[in-house]
Amino acid sequence: MNNLSITVGGVRRELPTVQVGNAGRVPLVEFIGDSELTNAAAGALLPLIPEGTEILLTVVTNSLPLAHELSDRSGLPYVAARKKRRTYMQSPLIQEVPSMPLGVAETLWLDGPHAERLRGKRVAIVQDVIASGGTALALARLVERAGGDLTGVLAAFGRAGATLALPVRTLQTLPAGE
Repeated sequence: MNNLSITVGGVRRELPTVQVGNAGRVPLVEFIGDSELTNAAAGALLPLIPEGTEILLTVVTNSLPLAHELSDRSGLPYVAARKKRRTYMQSPLIQEVPSMPLGVAETLWLDGPHAERLRGKRVAIVQDVIASGGTALALARLVERAGGDLTGVLAAFGRAGATLALPVRTLQTLPAGE
């Protein structure tokens, strides 16, 4: 197994590469349980938040700690879409994620009251890694359907070769699958 060395804000990590669907071996970025890396990435992403952003949107799971830290540092609120419907959800917006090379089909669920918080707001999407761009596109569609205006997409990492017709700002580019 090959590792990839990264450094973010003075924090160095050796990322294992793992086989993921038909995408080949890709570096595994884990923000959950790594407060030091999460804080370093949030600090580096903070100045990249598009001007005029009023609220952040992320997706559960690995991006959540990053969005939380960005929210704490910027003072901007955030909401999170889920990958499963929860019984307490009220009139959720449901959005399919475009086909992914990672081999997993997903659906995003944004609780109705959370969607309402996006209405009329300038929204930035926060992600851990932009791999194929499918999740970012689905989140952008949720912003549109909720009545918000997308200011951009922030991600700690982007995968080489990932092209997206959205304004994306990343800290580093990771190699594509091998």
